[in-house]
Formats: sequence, C-alpha cells, structure tokens
Amino acid sequence: MIDRARVTAQPVALLGPNPTLRMPVEAFDYVAPRSLAEAYAHLGNGRTSLLLAGGTDVIVQLREGRKRCDQLIDLKHIPELMRFGFAPDGTLEVGAAAPLAALYEDAEVLRRVPALVDAASIIGGTAIQSRASLGGNLCNASPAADSSAALMVLGARLLIGSASGTRELPVEELFAGPGVNTLQPSELLVQVRIPPQPPRSGAFYLRFIPRNEMDIAVASAGARLELNATGDRIEGARIALGAVGPTPLMAKAAAEALAGEVPGEEAFARAGELAAGVASPITDMRGSVAQRKRLASVLTVRALRGALQRAREAR
Repeated sequence: MIDRARVTAQPVALLGPNPTLRMPVEAFDYVAPRSLAEAYAHLGNGRTSLLLAGGTDVIVQLREGRKRCDQLIDLKHIPELMRFGFAPDGTLEVGAAAPLAALYEDAEVLRRVPALVDAASIIGGTAIQSRASLGGNLCNASPAADSSAALMVLGARLLIGSASGTRELPVEELFAGPGVNTLQPSELLVQVRIPPQPPRSGAFYLRFIPRNEMDIAVASAGARLELNATGDRIEGARIALGAVGPTPLMAKAAAEALAGEVPGEEAFARAGELAAGVASPITDMRGSVAQRKRLASVLTVRALRGALQRAREAR
C-alpha cells in the first residue's frame, strides 16, 4: 500500500531585492512507498520526482521555489533504506535514509569509523540530525557537504538502484556540479558502503566555519593515513577537500607525495601546499578565494595530524 496525498503549499516569501514579492509553490503529489520496487515504479512513471530522505533540504527548497516536482517520494518508510550495520567482512552498510543521529550514537560506528562521526555529528543541529540522512546530504551535492570529503577519504562506494537493477560507484563520482549529482531520473541511492579500513590506519575530518554550530563550511578537509608495521613511514594516504571547488575534490598529488615519507610536520606541510593547488574556490559572502586556498592547506595539515593520531592508536 502506498500513502498518497495531494499537497498544495501556501505562498511563501521569495528571497530577493523585493521582500514583498510572493509566489505560490506548485501543487505536487506526496507518495510514501513501502518497498524499493514501489519507489522504482514511481521513479519510472514519467513524472518529475524529488526524493525525501530526511527532508531538511528539499522541503526548504520547495518552499522557496528553488526546486519543483510533480511528486515527492518519501523514502523513510522503506526498511532497507533505514537500516545500517556491519557486514561479515567489516563493511559498514548505511541505508540512504538512515538518520545521522542513529549513526553517530552507535558505539561500534564510533570505534571503527570515527571520521564518519566527525562529519555526521556536525551536519546541522541535534533536531536536524535526528531526521537528516547521509544519503540526502550526499545527493544534495553541495560542494560544502560535510559527509562528502569524509566518505571520500574512507573509500566509500554507493549502491545505486533502479527498476533495471543496481550498480556501484565511488562516492566521488556522484558529484557533477553545485547541487547536481550523476543519478539518472529513474535511480535512487540505496546504500552507502564504507569498506573496512586498512590496518594501522586512521582518518579524520574537520571544517572551518565562522560560527560554532549549524553553519556551512567555508572550507573543509578529510585525510586518511596508513602506516607501515613500525609506524615510522607512511604507506598510503587519501586527502579530500570540500567547499573549495564546484564539487568536493580528491587531492591525489598531495596524497601521493606522502607515500614513503616520515609522518610529521614537514611531510604534512608539503601535502598541504599541494592540496591548496587543487582548490579552485570562488569569492562569496562566506569567504574569498585567497582565504579558501589558505584554509585548504591549513585544514589538510590538521586533518593529517588527526589521522596520524588515530592511526597510531589503531596500532
């Protein structure tokens, strides 16, 4: 059985030079499928769809007229999308609509993948986190999304589903531009899969914001380090940046430069410089190009320090 309702939103004030201008939001159908098959059937019916995994972004976007749809598909009634847990091989499998708060409150998630908790625990405030989802944060495709860089350094892969079947892709291949993802109209994100992390490794994520909470990153960075058996050399690294380009960015040259190096400030400073070279930010009300490039370097160094500490604790 599919819950269905016709929704006609009340007129809302649009942001713009004339705050008195009002424009009614178009009516749309609300559907709440109970299975993936039902969701796929709606995605394939030829209508313009938006997906609600938490609703903390899409509801605002609809009210402000920044997005429109013929039908809003609520995914939170589909059991597979609400579950998360560790598979026998150690992979953390997170349903796309599972709430962030449930993730970061889980002791085993915190123990095994603390970098995910770094990100999940700062996306909005507590009320938002009880509703918002990892899948929604990713598919919104904001260059400043906190989950993106963290998942990129963790090597996460995404399970994408449709009526035709499923496919997997690395999380970094989801982003096509600001607010644009690579999913086809008939597809939805089913699951985020974070593989077991390498031995003697640690990952860390952080961001810079002008306020203490419920703000959007001016710049962010995630890093993962893998140490050798004695802990005195870096065997491998991954570095990702957020809010310094049209999409989250992998800083591959910076990560490759760390291989074989002694873990410490000299190697980290060089990696920070290389990471800043990847950044292609814009100047806006939140920060300038120069500030964001500098932050890309500084935050990379700090993320590497945090990753090193966790890698040493994991030994």
